[in-house]
Amino acid sequence: MAGEGSSMPSHDEETVVASTFRRRNPSSDRQAKWLHEWNRIFLLICAAGLVVDPLFFYALSISSTCVCLFVDGWFAVTVTALRCMTDAVHLLNMCLQLAMTYDATPRSSVEEKDASAGRPMAHSQSYLRAKTGFLLDLFIILPVPQVVLWVVAPAMLCQGMTSTVMTVFLISFLSQYLPKVYHSVCFLRRLQNSLGYIFGNIWGGIALNLIAYFVASHAAGACWYLLGIQRATECLKQQCVATDGCRNRTVACVDPMYYGTTRAAMDGERLAWAKNLHVRSMCLDSSGNFEYGSYKWIVNLVTNPNRLEKVLFPIFWGLMTLSTFGTIESTTEWVEITFNIIIVTSALLLVTTLIGNIKVFLHATTSKKQALHSKMRSLDRWMRRRNLPFEIRRRVRQYERQRWAATRGVDESEMARRLPEGMRRDIKYHLCLDLVRQVPLFQHMDELVLENICDRVKSLLIPKGETVIREGDPVPRMLFVVRGHLQSSQVLRDGVKSYCMLGPGNFSGDELLSWCLIRQFVERLPPSSSTLVAAESTEAFGLDADDLKYVTEHFRYTFVSERVKRSARYYSPGWRTWAAVAIQLAWWRHKHRLTLTSLSFIRPRRPPSRCSSMEEDKLRLYTALLTSPKPNRDDFTV
Repeated sequence: MAGEGSSMPSHDEETVVASTFRRRNPSSDRQAKWLHEWNRIFLLICAAGLVVDPLFFYALSISSTCVCLFVDGWFAVTVTALRCMTDAVHLLNMCLQLAMTYDATPRSSVEEKDASAGRPMAHSQSYLRAKTGFLLDLFIILPVPQVVLWVVAPAMLCQGMTSTVMTVFLISFLSQYLPKVYHSVCFLRRLQNSLGYIFGNIWGGIALNLIAYFVASHAAGACWYLLGIQRATECLKQQCVATDGCRNRTVACVDPMYYGTTRAAMDGERLAWAKNLHVRSMCLDSSGNFEYGSYKWIVNLVTNPNRLEKVLFPIFWGLMTLSTFGTIESTTEWVEITFNIIIVTSALLLVTTLIGNIKVFLHATTSKKQALHSKMRSLDRWMRRRNLPFEIRRRVRQYERQRWAATRGVDESEMARRLPEGMRRDIKYHLCLDLVRQVPLFQHMDELVLENICDRVKSLLIPKGETVIREGDPVPRMLFVVRGHLQSSQVLRDGVKSYCMLGPGNFSGDELLSWCLIRQFVERLPPSSSTLVAAESTEAFGLDADDLKYVTEHFRYTFVSERVKRSARYYSPGWRTWAAVAIQLAWWRHKHRLTLTSLSFIRPRRPPSRCSSMEEDKLRLYTALLTSPKPNRDDFTV
């Protein structure tokens, strides 16, 4: 991450391409989100690269017809193409890191731009000189296995160096594979430090541990295959020495790179070697005639033409050995003993780490559910002890379940309260800004006012059917609906009620806003003009009376602006009810005047009858609307 000061950032902060941008820059936030997604994809590409590299070992095989060692051409082409694709993605990531270290330098003014003219080069040099920086990235994409497979191996097979070629394969593999593992682990740790859960949930962490365990089993199985085919080749060389007229080149095929076409014509020496049944029975048909040790299952595999079986069986061997430590039989050869010691030690570490990590992840998943069940049991015991009605108990259970489903057992207010003041304000600003901006009342306010509002709002969850506030009760807070709907009802005269629905973006408690702006040494909270009931499960932000009073006192110039007044009046349920009353009354008067002008005489008033007509019912309704309480015309004035 590139800071705004003159100090140089460390490479551990730089290598993860997702840099920290300014919080008030939406384009930077979108770019950072895209970079986080790219880092996740690149981590999977690194895992794919660790899977591809051991596949180079399976290109070596022994012909069952010619009893000689060769390189499977088509398999080599496939593996080389896969390796080149992963290297291309890695090279693209290197270019992206260099570009991001250049672009991360801030340029807030012309003077700052001139003063920091040398910073991009400095950032690039920090990446170039770091221990896990450019040099390591460049080294792990060098085409070492491709060169060994296509250049070194055929040349050595033509010279009859059949056992040495496996050693070259193993040394070149370990020299590049171990740094690649180190690079992937470092990249994974940096992602965990910056993102927490890399894929957003606990199950992604479990999947990453299983992928790492599979990669380790795949690498162990591939090394077991390579050492096993080397042991089979040594058996063939021993039989070749004991056979008259056989040379070391006879153990290697005439065509070292074989593509499945017709082989070249064999001379008499190679033809006699291919028809030697004693050699087949000693080295290839059974593992009981030669000391294969822990490679005894490899005998029938090295001559198997099925490539899928040749790859899957070593993976199965690796999984079985690393998970159960297998029953490994060993000879006295030091290479085999060393390999078995490494496998057993690695199995112990990997299994312990895997079980420990999965246990931690599962405990994190189940502990919150267990806490919820324990809390529900405690609530049930308390409610039964207090003899609460069944309906109230049902509502309490429903609320607790909905609250857990919304927060997953995380108390956000408690977590934020423990953080430092500046960090807490930034987090609440990030969480609440977009939602607060959805409220039309706040769309015309500047960033400073919104930041203070975000710092003081509280998240509320209202279950379906719950009464938020009753008409006539003191208004304790303003409510801003985020999701769901609230039904507002107002009792008018003669038992008539008016209803309206408050959806996302609407608010209630505008009486409190009027009280904060026009109060003159009145500490009594204003009464609510309507009753609010949750029509569905609703999420809202609440701004308490004291917090609203603080904001309106310090930023009074904002709340008395004409645009804020118009927004408050337009979206206020009380003002809407009053406007509907005025429109209906005006229409009734207009219609009544037209009726009077159309009559040639005025009929005498008749005594009221018991059965009221529809027109009289309408007149009563309009009268009730007319005489209903309406907002004060002097609201929102200084």
